[in-house]
Amino acid sequence: MAEYDTVRRAGAGVQTSAIDVGLRAHMNRVYGLMSFAMVLTGLVAYVVGSDLASARIGQDTMLLSPGLLETMFTSPVRYIIMFAPLLVVFAFGAGINRMSENTARMVFFTFAGLMGLSISWIFAVYTGISIANTFFVTAIAFAGLSLWGYTTKKDISGWGSFLIMGVIGLIVAMIVNIWLQSPAIQFAVSGIGVLIFAGLTAYDTQKIKTTYIQMASTGQTEWLGKAAIMGALSLYLDFINMFMFLLQFMGNRN
Repeated sequence: MAEYDTVRRAGAGVQTSAIDVGLRAHMNRVYGLMSFAMVLTGLVAYVVGSDLASARIGQDTMLLSPGLLETMFTSPVRYIIMFAPLLVVFAFGAGINRMSENTARMVFFTFAGLMGLSISWIFAVYTGISIANTFFVTAIAFAGLSLWGYTTKKDISGWGSFLIMGVIGLIVAMIVNIWLQSPAIQFAVSGIGVLIFAGLTAYDTQKIKTTYIQMASTGQTEWLGKAAIMGALSLYLDFINMFMFLLQFMGNRN
């Protein structure tokens, strides 16, 4: 937060009040983009997951045919569905500087839809009540952590490398546990995952704030639109991952 203090003291060529007003608008845009992406993910996951649950017990589906669902979730196509969001988000991060703001926004929303497809299985595995309860708890935790990251005067930028190392460790542990199928490892991964993405929520919120202040104070306003999209993507991933790990503890299986 040293950059923010510097701007407030010296102005850095921009009125502090203008930066404050712009920062609030920027954060509202970030949360707005993230919220829309979350709604899109939820709708896709609910429709596909509900159809999958209905098809498994022989009931009529809402949108997708039982044959298509079987292809999607029991054939090699399921691996495409599983890894497509990961490929899109890596490609998005690598190509964001070459995209227009409108293109970046559409790629972000496409990613959100693919993520909904990827996690739709939860509606066929867990009860709707437990999913709703987990979402509610995640939303409260996310709001509190993000608010703290935005308002704290403590510089938490040093958390970044530690948290990223933690994410890499989680990925390795989850891959190893595909073969081991150890409940103890799964429990540990879920618990550590909640803590890591809780920390990333606060860290990313402060980073979004600091990035805006740096750009606004140096006149780089042409990048603010895409910065808002990238910030929304970061918080979206924090929320989704925290929700999925919490679901391991709070979810009741059908």
